[in-house]
Amino acid sequence: MSVELNGIAHIQLTVNDPGRCVPFWEKLCRFLGMQTLIRADDIVYCIGSRTGILVRGASPGADRSRFDQERAGLHHFCFRARSREDVDAIHRFLVDELGEARIVHPPEDGGFAPGYYSVLFEDPDGIRVEVNFVPGKGHLGPGGRLGPGGEGPAAEYGSEGLKRGG
Repeated sequence: MSVELNGIAHIQLTVNDPGRCVPFWEKLCRFLGMQTLIRADDIVYCIGSRTGILVRGASPGADRSRFDQERAGLHHFCFRARSREDVDAIHRFLVDELGEARIVHPPEDGGFAPGYYSVLFEDPDGIRVEVNFVPGKGHLGPGGRLGPGGEGPAAEYGSEGLKRGG
């Protein structure tokens, strides 16, 4: 027996600089159609768009080193957009309204899945976030690795996408 999930209910992030990160995340979440459920100086929890994002300041005495993708734990997370135009609109919002967003790469086509299109950015603490659009069913649909007649699981992936069969 298996269970098919219905997405991710919420993501909780701990930040070093809540004074910068809490307003950043609240503005971003509001732009993404979410509403603020909890808001204080060191915490914000926004819900909507079938998910929730909770951001809170690190506890006193916690390790205050900058986010590092190469350490164990979160590498990045990715929101799924409904269109390429939505990815472009989010990029414009990041540049025009969230000056503290560091754009890692502007909207671009990628080789991870058929039609993959994404923007990648960091919050003020360096936490990486991606927003992507993949048409249709991506890897599970026609032309996808796991779709009818697809190549099956890959053995490697890199900046050019998936490589070699499994």
